[in-house]
Amino acid sequence: MRFRKVIVLLVLLSLWGGTMLFADAATQKVRVIINGINQDDGGIIVDGKTYLPLRQIASSMQAIVEWDNQSKRATVDKPNVHMFLFRNNNVFGNVNKGFQGSFKVFAQIDNLKAEITAVKVSIFDPGGKERVIQSGAVNPKSDNFWYATEDIEYKFESVGKYPILFFIKLKGSDEWQAISEKQISSLAP
Repeated sequence: MRFRKVIVLLVLLSLWGGTMLFADAATQKVRVIINGINQDDGGIIVDGKTYLPLRQIASSMQAIVEWDNQSKRATVDKPNVHMFLFRNNNVFGNVNKGFQGSFKVFAQIDNLKAEITAVKVSIFDPGGKERVIQSGAVNPKSDNFWYATEDIEYKFESVGKYPILFFIKLKGSDEWQAISEKQISSLAP
């Protein structure tokens, strides 16, 4: 009787181990590179289908992700956001290192499907330090609207890229989601 239990246990372990090896072979990891940056969380291939981390991909595309846990449904929307930078009524873009002056940001948002409660515009130095230009509550009545900031006084202390991001806050959420980016280049004098 003992011999029989050992045989049954060995057969079960063999089948389980074989299944685990098959499952591992059937699932392959996928390296994900977005805009030239290797992502920490890659995707997987299962049964010939590629699955990618939705929030990470949508965030890099500056799209809005809404998750409904009750219906297990993810909705991804990509509104059109056009940002314009002005200094003294002139288009503004590149500066020399050390430049200090004021500018304002105009944003035109259209094809917005999600309900939002607030917007924020921030500038980031080349090291990633954020300075909020302006934020505030909004209640757009249609799928398009304009948003303009007050003048901001800013000093470009380093050579490099200074991204300006336009964020929204979805109704019922406390998280900011970036949906557009514009860059100012600070050049060596």
